[in-house]
Amino acid sequence: MSNADFGSFTIFLFVLLAAARIFGYLFIRIRQPKVVGEILAGVLLGPSLLGRFAPSVSAAILPLHQGPAASAQYAAVLSFLYNFGLLLLMFASGAETKGLFNREDRRQVAWLGALGTGIPFVAALVAVSFIPLGILAGTSHARIPLMLVVSIAVAVTSIPVISKILYDLKILHTRFARLVLGVAVIEDIILWAVLAIATALAQSGSVPNRKIAMHVGLTVIYFGMGLLVAPKLLSRLTRSRWNVLASASPIAYVVVVLLAYSAVAALFDISLVFAAFLAGYAIVADKDFLASAVGTVSDFSFAVFIPIYFAVVGYKLDLSRSFSLTMLAIFLVLSSVVKLASAGLGAKLAGFGVADSANLAMALNARGGPGIVLASVAFDAGIINAVFYTTLVLVAILTSQAAGAWLAYILRLGRPLLSGESPQLGSQGQGEVLAPIV
Repeated sequence: MSNADFGSFTIFLFVLLAAARIFGYLFIRIRQPKVVGEILAGVLLGPSLLGRFAPSVSAAILPLHQGPAASAQYAAVLSFLYNFGLLLLMFASGAETKGLFNREDRRQVAWLGALGTGIPFVAALVAVSFIPLGILAGTSHARIPLMLVVSIAVAVTSIPVISKILYDLKILHTRFARLVLGVAVIEDIILWAVLAIATALAQSGSVPNRKIAMHVGLTVIYFGMGLLVAPKLLSRLTRSRWNVLASASPIAYVVVVLLAYSAVAALFDISLVFAAFLAGYAIVADKDFLASAVGTVSDFSFAVFIPIYFAVVGYKLDLSRSFSLTMLAIFLVLSSVVKLASAGLGAKLAGFGVADSANLAMALNARGGPGIVLASVAFDAGIINAVFYTTLVLVAILTSQAAGAWLAYILRLGRPLLSGESPQLGSQGQGEVLAPIV
């Protein structure tokens, strides 16, 4: 990338980050989730609005049409910022999550995961068989993959977005957050495996059973090692006398740990989202020793890279492709009702009261980033059409908005999200989000 190209990109980056911070602040002022404002900033600057109604201005901000080479360079840098921001978000989430899947929570997580994910998935799978799939199907015209994608869309919960909402409300360290993230992690392992089956079916017409089973098995092993074994090993490594990096530059050491986890995951084709989350989780084992370093990395990430990530999520959306208000309303209402009722039932059977169950169900209804990724993957594979793609994207944003607004409202009332926990004051109305507790 030449100096001129890099200079052009810095202009775009300046506009994107400034817009994300401004819209995030404005959404805080109107008592709405900050993360939704950051996504909206990207939507406004992207092809959905600015690119459609003022293409010359859009091209001046990010000149993607200066030839294939320049476009590829801009896209590569933008992709790096997007993925690195996601890794830092999940790392910070893992570092804030204490005792994920501990004995105290296993029963509750099992009930929430089994019913909150299982019922919506099965219900959608049954319901889809009674509707004309032609209104949803893409170019592959594959029935089974389409049924699987619709079921995933109804059942999925967003780890990145709900993590950001919990962080913005300064409750990422609570048992409520631990339960929600525990369920979301289990959901993602299962549902991304199902998506792998769906895309394989759409592309080849048959399921490569051995390959999928191996991939799922490696993911489970990696996650189990990351939860049970790696934190102890990392603690010993961190405090070793010969570990000069940890003692001389703790911040660099924290980043190296994140990159090492990601590299191992990439080697086995495991989602880097899980890798970053587990890296942060393992760092907690040396919380006292690395507290300042983790805090510095988190502060800078939430100030720069993570707002850029969510702004890019919005920027990459092209809502002008196609849109159906009827489809959006029907899918939004039905999927939310099924997910809320199922998660609420799981919470009740896990022993939570009505208010606690409602809070957990609202948090688990946020589809966010995974909902958007699901839509993009399914659309690119020809499983769904443009209208349903737009519907899934908007449902992901709207359910995340609703979840954040609900949790913020409960906290403003001074009520705990779980009985027995002290009410936590969120960031709404206070301007900037305070640094996380590490």
